[in-house]
Amino acid sequence: MEKTIVARTGNEAMAEAMRQINPDVCAAYPITPATEIMQIFSSFVNDGLVKTNLITVESEHSAISACMGSAASGARTMTATSSQGLALMHEILYIASALRLPIVLAEVNRALSGPINIHCDHSDTMGERDAGWIQIYAENSQEAYDLLINAVRIAEHRDVSLPIMVSTDGFIISHEMERLEMYPDSEIQKFIGEYKPNYNLLNIDNPITVGSLVLTDYYLEHKRVQHEAMKNAMKVIPEIFAEFKKVFGRQYDFVENYKCDDADYILICLGSTAGTSKVAVEELRQEGIKAGLLKIRVFRPFPAEEIVKYISKAKAIAILDRSESLSTQAGPVATEVKAALYDAGKIIPMQSYVYGLGGREIYVDQIKDVYRKLKNTKISEQVKYLGVKE
Repeated sequence: MEKTIVARTGNEAMAEAMRQINPDVCAAYPITPATEIMQIFSSFVNDGLVKTNLITVESEHSAISACMGSAASGARTMTATSSQGLALMHEILYIASALRLPIVLAEVNRALSGPINIHCDHSDTMGERDAGWIQIYAENSQEAYDLLINAVRIAEHRDVSLPIMVSTDGFIISHEMERLEMYPDSEIQKFIGEYKPNYNLLNIDNPITVGSLVLTDYYLEHKRVQHEAMKNAMKVIPEIFAEFKKVFGRQYDFVENYKCDDADYILICLGSTAGTSKVAVEELRQEGIKAGLLKIRVFRPFPAEEIVKYISKAKAIAILDRSESLSTQAGPVATEVKAALYDAGKIIPMQSYVYGLGGREIYVDQIKDVYRKLKNTKISEQVKYLGVKE
């Protein structure tokens, strides 16, 4: 297949993917650093490159509400947001997943206020980790582009039918230029196929009620069905990824194993930090330290078995959380990994770190120091802050 090689930022990559997907409806409200996605996409709409009905609204709450109405009416629907915008959607995110609406959201990670901050951390998406949305984290522009295309197929699969968000690190990925391989428009359309919704609110031959009141008689059963849909996603996601590899030649999985097979010390992280960590792994390997990296790509549904498979033989592991749960125990990623190890009956020394909040940079030498401390010092049970000004 012929590919076009271009230079694109993460926001541009996501906008290009949206253009090729050509959704029926997009509703959005601007917020830094995600504004460019819909700004660029609006130019595609204006130039007639897509047939999308672009709805500009007065808030992010209205944007996701419009998306919900659109998706319930049988339209392929997308949006984009970040940080406080995602937080303002909070109420409707739960409703969209409960109604099994396969909305696709391009999300740019940014710190939640306060204090006010416009730079990257994962507090926004981690704050919505239990909203019933599938969550995928991209390391770079190429992944952002590829995974947004995959997201359409995953969300719309009849056994899943759940909303999904694909995240990139704000400014670090969203505004930095990278090499991007783009696929032909026709191949993208062929891959995603025609949208065939499970239900259509506008089908007058089969009238239904959407968003009805459900009290004690069936609420629990309703949530159990959502749980089963997320379990189904565990099976469907690898199938979609495998088909994507067959068509486009690029392999994805729930996690990315980078030299974990023989590693004594393994670091776990999400997003762009994985790229920095790979450099650290290579340099440490030259020093004779068997370092490995496990990047979690799909955070919801949580791939517990996959993670345990790669880390179970390590002498010690470190987990980097770019968000603070304020539980005094650990960040959300570390907490979930601990639970996965417990369920598997594994006891591995583990050090949890909180880092990069509000866009604080993380450097190769800092990550190398994390590995060295795993090797040379006693593991602390308390969460540590990496790069904090004491």
